[in-house]
Amino acid sequence: MPKIYSDPEAVAEHIIRDVGTNLVVGLPLGLGKANHIVNALYARAKADRAINLTLLSALTLEKPKPKNLIEQRFIGPVIDRLFGGYPDLAYADALHAGALPPNVKVIEFFFLAGRWLHQPFAQQHYISANYTHAASYLLSHGMNVVTQLVAKRIVDGETRYSLSCNTDTTLDALRARAEGRASFKLFAQVNSELPFMPGPGDLPADEFAAVLDSPDTDFPLFAPPSEPISDTKYAIGLHAAGLIRDGGSLQIGIGQVGDALAQGLVVRHRDNAAFHGIMKRLSRGDAQLAKAETGPFEKGLYGVSEMLFEAFLALIDAGILKREVDGVILHGAFFLGPRSFYRTLREMAPEQLARIQMMPVSFTNEIFGDEENKRRARVDARFVNTAMMATLLGAAISDGLDDGQVVSGVGGQYNFVAQAFALEGARSVLALEATRPSGKGQQSNIRWSYGHTTIPRHLRDMFVTEYGVADVRGRSDADIVAAMLQVSDSRFQNELMRQAKEAGKLPRGYEIPAAYRENFPERIRDALKPAREAGLLPSFPFGSDFTDVEQRLIPALQLLQQAQRTPLQLAGLLWQGMRHPPDAANRECLARLGLDKPTHFSERAYRALVNAALQRTQGG
Repeated sequence: MPKIYSDPEAVAEHIIRDVGTNLVVGLPLGLGKANHIVNALYARAKADRAINLTLLSALTLEKPKPKNLIEQRFIGPVIDRLFGGYPDLAYADALHAGALPPNVKVIEFFFLAGRWLHQPFAQQHYISANYTHAASYLLSHGMNVVTQLVAKRIVDGETRYSLSCNTDTTLDALRARAEGRASFKLFAQVNSELPFMPGPGDLPADEFAAVLDSPDTDFPLFAPPSEPISDTKYAIGLHAAGLIRDGGSLQIGIGQVGDALAQGLVVRHRDNAAFHGIMKRLSRGDAQLAKAETGPFEKGLYGVSEMLFEAFLALIDAGILKREVDGVILHGAFFLGPRSFYRTLREMAPEQLARIQMMPVSFTNEIFGDEENKRRARVDARFVNTAMMATLLGAAISDGLDDGQVVSGVGGQYNFVAQAFALEGARSVLALEATRPSGKGQQSNIRWSYGHTTIPRHLRDMFVTEYGVADVRGRSDADIVAAMLQVSDSRFQNELMRQAKEAGKLPRGYEIPAAYRENFPERIRDALKPAREAGLLPSFPFGSDFTDVEQRLIPALQLLQQAQRTPLQLAGLLWQGMRHPPDAANRECLARLGLDKPTHFSERAYRALVNAALQRTQGG
């Protein structure tokens, strides 16, 4: 049986005594890190250079760090409210400061998006890996310790521990150990907020060498609040919702598009006439609408996704996720979400929770291993993931930039694209916004070419932007270029078309059909406005940890952030805010930022800017 500790330093001493001073420690992705144990090991290595510590991980979670006065005043209270008790990971702080001791290495295969750009050590020690290869890479580096956050339960007098949020790589590593292909010791830290999840991650105590279990080291789980869904994201999610077949299977990747897709499916199922109306306004004619899947879900869907998040629970509540596979409607490998998500899982009735099973990533992301049953279960699968950019010839850029800087990671995206080509009736759907801010204007996310690729163009399948769906599987290069142009922003279509013609990939006489020449943000806004006003497409469809005042502030602060790139727009906001005093609702928002009674010039300027931004985002 494992040794039970109440002091993380004692666990670190146990690890060093049993394993030695050359420690290669596997940390689960994201939520499942045993922060106190990791920090104790890091402190020992920092104090004793004879200890060599290598931390192998992915998705190091960090509290948001405000960059200016407005961010500090808005985000500061939110951080205190949602993350106040979350213990920071000391190695992350040292990495940011460039102060990592020479005897400590941190190697990751997936970054929090954009967090480690231009951080040389992190960039140099990043491993580019498909998620399904991560466990083998951990073992090949000589991993001899795994530390994991767990849930605890006593059943008939026997203590059991659940891997809960992170069965992903740990179960694959444990299988390798059971088969004699690995040798490591497993250490746990108990957390009272973690749901005890059923399935193969429900382990007996003797799997663990030691367990940290104390009220003094219990802490609130990292719970990022849901972000508001923009018109652009909703348009993308709705187009993707029209690709999901009743009776099929569903995987959704990380990001707001997943929430938008789920809400689109809920509207499609519960208010089918309204869904038809929305899609008709978004679509380019009846022919395009006729290709969409628009009916309610009579058979229902089966979910199999590496990441579980709150939207999946909404699909269960709506009666959409209900197709059972061996008594299970949803298989996942890790989860992360807001407080309400964890609470719902903790309080779910046992018979309902049994229909949600946490599995190794080799199960969710691959068809190999029990392939016959997986093929039978994953009928008409739709794998919906997000890309940063795409080329006109169908390559996708999702994890890095053309200078080699890593933004996030490959994760499971390639795995799911490959599954889409391996499974009968399956499709890969890569979603991206057609444009992004760049300097004082916008830049197209659909490019003629790019110096980095995540998904090669020979695996091109379906791309979705706010302007529609480009179905490019098995089509000629000229047809693919034409399809990608049709979902591009019209401000960039002429230049993209010119480049394609110069490369000989389009006939010289080709012209983009007139129906696709109105791809502007204003058209999307106008198409969604009736559904927005009817409450069908709320900014926070599954609830929010932000207060009502904070929810009103968010779009205003986003507008203010965009205006900072254009001095004239910023000056216009300043003038408007000074000329038009705030109403009662806006005064409440200004008070939330401590700008209701400005005491110096910079506060008066910020007050005017925020006031104007509130007026514009609320129709004033």
